[in-house]
Amino acid sequence: MNYKSILNLIGILLAIFSFAFIPPLIVTFIYEEPLSEIFLYSFLFLISLGGLMWFISRQKGLPLNISDGFIITTMFWVVLACAGSIPFYFFGLSFNDAIFESVSGITTTGATLIVGLDELPKSLLLYRQLLQWIGGMGLIILAVAVMPALGIGGSQLYKMELPGSHGDQKLTPKITDSAKALWRIYFGLTLACALLYILSGMDLFDAIAHSLSTVAGGGFSTHDKSIGFFDSGLIEAVCIIFMLLSAASFAVHYAAIFGGKPLRYFYDSEFRFFLIAVMSIILIILIVHTISNSYADILLTLRASIFHTVSIVTTSGFTTENFSLWPSFLPYLLLVGAFMGACSQSVGGGIKTWRVLIMLNQAYKEILSIIHPNAVLSTKIGNKVIDSKIAEKVWGFFSIYVFIFMFLLMAMLGTGLNFESAFSAIGACLNNLGPGLGDVASNYKSVSEVGKIILCFAMILGRLEIFTLLVLFTPAFWRR
Repeated sequence: MNYKSILNLIGILLAIFSFAFIPPLIVTFIYEEPLSEIFLYSFLFLISLGGLMWFISRQKGLPLNISDGFIITTMFWVVLACAGSIPFYFFGLSFNDAIFESVSGITTTGATLIVGLDELPKSLLLYRQLLQWIGGMGLIILAVAVMPALGIGGSQLYKMELPGSHGDQKLTPKITDSAKALWRIYFGLTLACALLYILSGMDLFDAIAHSLSTVAGGGFSTHDKSIGFFDSGLIEAVCIIFMLLSAASFAVHYAAIFGGKPLRYFYDSEFRFFLIAVMSIILIILIVHTISNSYADILLTLRASIFHTVSIVTTSGFTTENFSLWPSFLPYLLLVGAFMGACSQSVGGGIKTWRVLIMLNQAYKEILSIIHPNAVLSTKIGNKVIDSKIAEKVWGFFSIYVFIFMFLLMAMLGTGLNFESAFSAIGACLNNLGPGLGDVASNYKSVSEVGKIILCFAMILGRLEIFTLLVLFTPAFWRR
């Protein structure tokens, strides 16, 4: 294990991350806010610290193996969560609260402890949104794009960090070209989202701020009422479109945009299944709302059902109302949808749609094998045959996921939180969703200090899709 290389890379990532303080610093001058010193000193501190770490560990060529990749990726989220908490702490949040808000932002979870967003300085609001945007695609992907200029190979980082579990699939022959392509798509979606928000009636600041969190699948807003603050069907429609686009695989985006295959969205088995699941949940919610007479007319019912289903299942976490108060089992249905989550290689959270597809196909194959014991059966997604080893890995992931979920749930119940709140809090944080049910429906202010630490661990665990973090706790890893 090359500790010098790890220190060098962490230094580079810190230095790159320090530039996240520049846009909020500019905003303090535009709106004459008193937070300029916080962002200026934070920028100078982090770029100096990152530069120092890079300088004392610099070497000709940085050899990185898979073990280094695991450590750097994990350290990226932990170190940047701590670094990102600096403005929150000096603004007045306690140490634990500042860490929680930063972890929630950088992992695109969207769970918040802050009440009174409408009164916060715009610079701090923009900073929260930027945290999610940076965490959405991952700063490491950006670093991989510029590493060749520094004489660094980044293939191990790319494999560890690319959202989803197909990180070994390159979009282009060169890793750096793949990273650059991802960021071009990501930036393009953000720009398009901001422009459409402006055309829909948002002011410039809100449009930029919300585009950052919408495309990142984060859910942070500049208002306590989230998207409901605007009370605009047009704005909600724009939000729905870009939440769906962000939940789609970026490999599909690449094929559609750079590969000249716009129909790839309709041919992709995973995205089709994802849309079918979303539409099925919407239909069930519409039926229950209609029976319960929850809304004055069918248009309001349709509007609320579509928006919240897309928002929760994509793990974006925007709201227009308190969906936890919906009748019958509907709040839990939405939470179950978030467990599935978005597609592979997307910015969304959850178990991921492709894993659910494989598990369903594998379960169906097992049923058929009971009926036809001598038949030769295979697991397929569309026309693609899934190797049995991949299916085993998926079931292994799911087993660990369930075990971790139950362990964290018991830990949260031990902090004194009621079952509904504890269950939804773990589900929301482990799946990087944000809003939960019960006491955590609006914010997480009522969670104990120990509970906040547990949820921070759950958010990072979910963002790293469990194995990347858990492997560091195994003796075999450190014997490599």
